[in-house]
Amino acid sequence: MNKKSLVWMAIAVLLLGLAACAGSKELKKQQAKAAREVGEAYLRQGNYTAALRELFKAEKLYPKDHILQYDLGIVYQKKGRIDLAIKHFKKAIDLKPDFAAAVNNLGTAYYDKGEWDASIACFKKVSEDLIYATPHFAYYNLGKAYFMKKEYALAEKYFLKALETESRFVEPLVELGRTYMAVGRDSEAIAALKSAVDQYPEFARAYFYLAEVRRMSGDYRKALEAYNKVIELVPNEPLAREAQKRKMNLR
Repeated sequence: MNKKSLVWMAIAVLLLGLAACAGSKELKKQQAKAAREVGEAYLRQGNYTAALRELFKAEKLYPKDHILQYDLGIVYQKKGRIDLAIKHFKKAIDLKPDFAAAVNNLGTAYYDKGEWDASIACFKKVSEDLIYATPHFAYYNLGKAYFMKKEYALAEKYFLKALETESRFVEPLVELGRTYMAVGRDSEAIAALKSAVDQYPEFARAYFYLAEVRRMSGDYRKALEAYNKVIELVPNEPLAREAQKRKMNLR
């Protein structure tokens, strides 16, 4: 066999090896995706430990999947491991810088840690993304972070923006009511919270704050009615126990 033939044979072997590597890599990606999807199914069921087990399998096979890193962040956040959640949301963003959902969830993780300014930076970035499908969540989260900083004018601004963007989104109405309560605008607080319970008659948290503002404004009969509604709607939850305690104090 001449020298030229040996060169061509070496090239052929190299190409076959590269093809095999490419095939192996693609197979691993497909296996990782399958494991990730099983993990996501467990995540939807609320079985976070099983979800984590499947997501670990996927990560061993193909760690550069931005959706996988996002899923890991979600699971860790659900399990209360906020530092690990932040780590994985950041990985997801490194892999896909325009991944708005990961930026938003990174903001919620910072919020969970009480790092209001870091959370605000994330929520502002998402709110300015013109193709983000659910900007009302970003506005709502901005409102919550500013509320925690006691910057009530900015909290009000962003809760109103959330409602302008999605009028059926009830949580900003409740938080708007709380914001008005914090600055002594009781009549506006009552209006916002009444609107919330009118739209969503089974939203116990809205009734709780409606009871609170009624109590603060001296309308004890209506406060009692609202506390009773909380107890009726969520009898076995901590909010009902708190409503019962406030109700007894009224008496």
